[in-house]
Amino acid sequence: METLKANVDRVHQTIEEACYKSERDASEVQLVAVTKSTDIDHMRRLYDLGERHFAENRSDQLLERQEALADIADEIHWHFIGRLQSRKVKDIVNQVEYIHSLDRLSLAKEINKRARKPVKCFVQVNVSQEASKTGFPPELVEAFIQELAEFPHITVVGLMTMAPYDASEEDLRTYFQQMKHLQTQIAEVGYPHAPCQALSMGMSQDYAIAVEEGATMVRVGTTLFEGA
Repeated sequence: METLKANVDRVHQTIEEACYKSERDASEVQLVAVTKSTDIDHMRRLYDLGERHFAENRSDQLLERQEALADIADEIHWHFIGRLQSRKVKDIVNQVEYIHSLDRLSLAKEINKRARKPVKCFVQVNVSQEASKTGFPPELVEAFIQELAEFPHITVVGLMTMAPYDASEEDLRTYFQQMKHLQTQIAEVGYPHAPCQALSMGMSQDYAIAVEEGATMVRVGTTLFEGA
């Protein structure tokens, strides 16, 4: 428990320091604990430490965790961060608050069809243009968002990206700055269905840089559970 608490405290401290460096308020940044590789005991400990935003990347595991944590599941903000197969949408769309991986029109249609209320979605952007990653190239993002106006059960709260794992700090800053510029550009249009105020970027290896460059949500897993 002490190791986990120390890890959590260290991550929050890193976020605060990054906010200070970039003259931001730390309250603007939400830590999302990526729990996909840990167990129920550690998830309960995270909850006891005050964390309320948990992320999973597999639909079956998400449902299993919610069942195992039934006594507190309603108090947790659940995020789905993996690539979502259209056939799995019906299983999880009404079980999560956020979907970070809206990456194609067919998925948007299925979410809209299956959701009982608006779902907070992040449009996935392949800012580094990696062949191995899904998501829209930056120049196609706004056109896709415009298409989503016909889907009342989708609210585009922001954009999401994953930077290359081995990118240099200089490249990371370039990618994250591009994302911040794109997010601001779309937010300024004022689409009713796409306020686009949030920016989900930064993981264990690069979240401090992401925060410095404008992230409002960071998805951290390995760093939280290391040694715990």
